[in-house]
Amino acid sequence: MPSEPTEPTKSRPLPLAAGRRLARLGAVGGVIVGVVGSFAYAGGWLTPHQLTPARFIDAFERVNGIPPPAGFRRNHAKGVCATGHFDSNGKGVAISRAAVFVAGRVPVVGRVALAGGLPLAADTEENVRSLALQFLLADGEEWRTGMNDIPVFPVNGPEAFFDQLVASQPDPRTGKPDPAKMAAFLTKHPESARAVDLIRHRAVSSGFANDTYNGLNAFRFVNAAGVSVPVRWSMESMQAFEAAEATEPAPENKNFLFDALIATVHRGPLEWKLVATLGQPGDPTNDATMAWQGSREKVEMGTLTIDRIESEDEAPCRDINYDPLVLPAGIEPSDDPLLSARSATYSESFRRRARETKAPSAVTPAEARR
Repeated sequence: MPSEPTEPTKSRPLPLAAGRRLARLGAVGGVIVGVVGSFAYAGGWLTPHQLTPARFIDAFERVNGIPPPAGFRRNHAKGVCATGHFDSNGKGVAISRAAVFVAGRVPVVGRVALAGGLPLAADTEENVRSLALQFLLADGEEWRTGMNDIPVFPVNGPEAFFDQLVASQPDPRTGKPDPAKMAAFLTKHPESARAVDLIRHRAVSSGFANDTYNGLNAFRFVNAAGVSVPVRWSMESMQAFEAAEATEPAPENKNFLFDALIATVHRGPLEWKLVATLGQPGDPTNDATMAWQGSREKVEMGTLTIDRIESEDEAPCRDINYDPLVLPAGIEPSDDPLLSARSATYSESFRRRARETKAPSAVTPAEARR
């Protein structure tokens, strides 16, 4: 992005027989690498010589290659800017006093991306996709959120995240994660093994436009009467779901997912429903590897419309830190330790890339306009 940087802000193993388990670790490792950078831990809760923002970002850079491509996020590095607006239907005011849920329209600056720290990598249908949004409220408040198209997150805390990151680092001899290290990680963290299995078996859509994006961490909505309720939210696509093809497009079409998104928006705006799922007593709010089981009350709160896709080289989203703890009054963090983790590590990533000369993005301005 050409604009000046926005200042960062302060937020049982897999059921396989032993012989089959090692054979499938490569696929499991691919899932973990694909989502490894969605969130990260920082915040100084442990000793300063262990889990710190800098140490985590250093580890990301070892996974993705040193030096990293200049000016890009250390994860979700390949993306495009997506702008539009959010139309609230007013139903959210019963559960949150946040101004964004009062009936009306607010502008949105978003980013659509693929997980991974290689900004020029070829698109793949199995890669985790993300949608980050900045809601710009009339009173000067903002709401920033990052969502992914997976049902759960593969780890539930900072120590597990760092263990996962270390296990994901490529073996210099093969360029891929060491299966033995991945096996040790999954044995140590059975909750991650269960989560990865859910992720691997999710239904994958054909593209960004007909995908649904989930806020994997729990938050709390607080209404005008001070009543608080745990929530998880999703952006559910209003475009018809189509399953991903079994085969990838031709190798020379390295941006096929982004090209399809651009072409679709040129034909007309895309829409998603913002749906809040309300937690019940006993639902885990501090463990993003666990889905809330059974039926839950859902509140459809409005419609997100994306009507413009631009290259990061000439649009603002590249310099926005989508810190999940930038919240308006009426939305509060839960006790999920990954929230502070994400916030602090995003800030460290932002600090590093903001001082770098920006390299051209994979999706060029000309490609976005055609």
